[in-house]
Amino acid sequence: MEFPIFKTKFTEPLAPLGPHSAGQGSIIEGKSKTFNLIDPKEREDYFQFKAGPEIKRLREYLKENSFIAYLLGKKNAGKGTYSKMFSEIIGPERVIHFSIGDMIREVDKELINPVQKKELFSFLKKNYRGWVPLEEIMKSLEQRSTETLLPTELILALTKREIEKKEKKTIFIDGFPRDLDQISFSLFFRDLIGYREDPDIFILIDVPESVIDERLKYRRICPVCKTPKNLKLLPTKKIGYHQDSKEFYLLCDNPECQEVEMVQKEGDEKGIELIKERLTRDEKLIKRALSLYGIPKVLLRNSVPRAKVKDFVDDYEITPEYTYEWLSKEKKVRVKERPWQVLDDKGEPSFSLLPAPVVVSLIKQLDDILIP
Repeated sequence: MEFPIFKTKFTEPLAPLGPHSAGQGSIIEGKSKTFNLIDPKEREDYFQFKAGPEIKRLREYLKENSFIAYLLGKKNAGKGTYSKMFSEIIGPERVIHFSIGDMIREVDKELINPVQKKELFSFLKKNYRGWVPLEEIMKSLEQRSTETLLPTELILALTKREIEKKEKKTIFIDGFPRDLDQISFSLFFRDLIGYREDPDIFILIDVPESVIDERLKYRRICPVCKTPKNLKLLPTKKIGYHQDSKEFYLLCDNPECQEVEMVQKEGDEKGIELIKERLTRDEKLIKRALSLYGIPKVLLRNSVPRAKVKDFVDDYEITPEYTYEWLSKEKKVRVKERPWQVLDDKGEPSFSLLPAPVVVSLIKQLDDILIP
């Protein structure tokens, strides 16, 4: 797959141009500015600087309208991050991120509670339609493993139940379609869940597997508050050092945790080795979705080839990589920062992007699709 590179670099004109950006875009001619994209306030200023007119139009559009977006990308591609950042910028009161995986985990909890289990069975008895008898469905729910794919008809019924609980808003659906047989269902998903005449859009995300691999290998979790960070890509404010093993570690900066040492989740040290089959399936899904006719597509790319990076993005939009040095005399850790270089899936040296420039691309493409 070859996803286009979206240009966010401050040049005239800002490309790619859509019907709304001709002659203006988000450019303030003659000015040059940098932003700290980790800081929420500076990130807000960045979005206004790079996509102010598009943000304004989308906010106006969503006052009276909504849409359904299907997020398709490999595991750990950033689906939740991008959709939640879009919501943060456009307005959380208008946009929700809906995870099929989270929904199933909540159903697992309901099955433990006799009252909730009875209510769930009652709902499915009225709303579930499929080839597998409902009694077998309930049994498979109770006995399933985390890797078991539930019948599509059951997913549709459960999703309809969850969406009916919420006000009508724009929905970013994460986790559907999950398999090739569900691709065709997604064409009629909005009708099946009774979501009126909302436009529906595929959002396809291209992330090199080397990026996913290091996100997993260097991920660290607080054992108390469960906050995730990354030793290489998203450290906490305080770094520790074990002199006996010569290993650096993160200290949770949640005040309630009192600087608990963050730990590696079991299996993360193997990176993508344990999820290779899942990544292959995800890639087939993206390729199939790309070939679908009749549904608009947003193409998001996480990386830019090293040879082209200067022409397409600003330096501060590149994901930083952090390395550490133990200063024995001062007994403290020195933190070093540099642009994170990776190999894309073709083996080409590339730089990974922070979420914000990818979301600028998302905003501009949605503006072109939704607003005539």
